[in-house]
Amino acid sequence: MDIENLIDELEDIIDVSWHLPLSGGKAVIDANDVRRILEDIRLKLPKEILQARKIVEDRNKIMEDAKAERETMKRISEERARTMVSQNEIVRNAQMSGNSIIAEATSKAKEIKSSANEYVEEIMKQLDQVVASNLAEIRKARQILRSADFKSE
Repeated sequence: MDIENLIDELEDIIDVSWHLPLSGGKAVIDANDVRRILEDIRLKLPKEILQARKIVEDRNKIMEDAKAERETMKRISEERARTMVSQNEIVRNAQMSGNSIIAEATSKAKEIKSSANEYVEEIMKQLDQVVASNLAEIRKARQILRSADFKSE
């Protein structure tokens, strides 16, 4: 019999007991029955108290474990977030650096191309002058040859 049943039995004893008139609720009960029930309660009480304490301890342990797990998950999440932010920052810095290198390379390429075009233009101008000068000499020489041919005839 568990403690609740023993308490119910005590209530039954009180309910069926003889109540003294004009006594304000006092009743005559069988003391031996009450003592027997109280002894049974004392015998059963430690087991149930131990069970209740064990339940409370288990609950507290579960709560502590859950709190520790929550803290661990929070710490891991924060570390992951910091890592992701750091990686994002590294990628952003790398992209900015890459864009800067590309812009500088493009600028240098334009400068080199412009210098090369100027150099080629200068060489071609000089070549044009030499060719023009040689052409003029060739025409002059041809003119001389034609004049000499007419004189020999």
